[in-house]
Amino acid sequence: MGKLLTLVLILLSAPLAQAADDAASAASAAAPATAAAEDSTPLQWERWRAGNSVLDRASLQRGARNFMNYCNGCHALKYMRYQRMADDLQIPLDVLNANLVAPGSNNLDYISTALPAADAANWFGKTPPDLSLIARSRSPDYLYRFLKTFYSDPSRPTRSDNLAYPTTAMPAVLSDLEGVKAAVYRDVKSGTGGASEKVFDHFETLSPGNLTADEFDGFVRDTVNFLDYVGDPTQVERQTIGMWVVLFLLLLTALALMLKKEYWKDVH
Repeated sequence: MGKLLTLVLILLSAPLAQAADDAASAASAAAPATAAAEDSTPLQWERWRAGNSVLDRASLQRGARNFMNYCNGCHALKYMRYQRMADDLQIPLDVLNANLVAPGSNNLDYISTALPAADAANWFGKTPPDLSLIARSRSPDYLYRFLKTFYSDPSRPTRSDNLAYPTTAMPAVLSDLEGVKAAVYRDVKSGTGGASEKVFDHFETLSPGNLTADEFDGFVRDTVNFLDYVGDPTQVERQTIGMWVVLFLLLLTALALMLKKEYWKDVH
């Protein structure tokens, strides 16, 4: 009886072992094709996320520095005062006045730009927008993708274009940090009549910048983080208060349930 049981187990295990071998062979055969498919997958820039946090005060301070150095020449923050920014981000007053306050302004002024609107419209075709609420109207993720997808385009007046905002009037002002890159496209058949269309594939570096890829990514995240804060300076305080409100409501609910049980214990 024992020998018969052993024989049955051997016969049953043989097909399973063969199936496992076949599956492993199929997986190994499909591996190169999968790797090739991954290599040919276009850069998914539309899925990029800023991943910023307005709780990171050091990031906000760096973002304020980045904005004043690279953005304030054309863009204003008409709803943000220098002093409010310094108080919220804990920037010392001497540092604020020496490095962030524009010449001719004081720490109680709103953050304006020195670029005259008429000159901006003449040079760029339109006046650069105020960025006080840009993170709320467009989202931080959009701003992150916008700042990361500039590429060289000699046909444009600014010699550059953008994937997130095609035909933008804004030049690639961060190219000295990121470097200059080209957008590489490939032909993809549409499936109707054998026609093909050009689809973005990846970026190709033409000349390096002053920052590495990781350093530039951090630069952009800090800048977007600062713009997110400017769009709603009270959001951190509001979120903190919200947590206490939720805890209070939970406690109140527990007390109400206990009181209800006490009132109804004799009824049931």
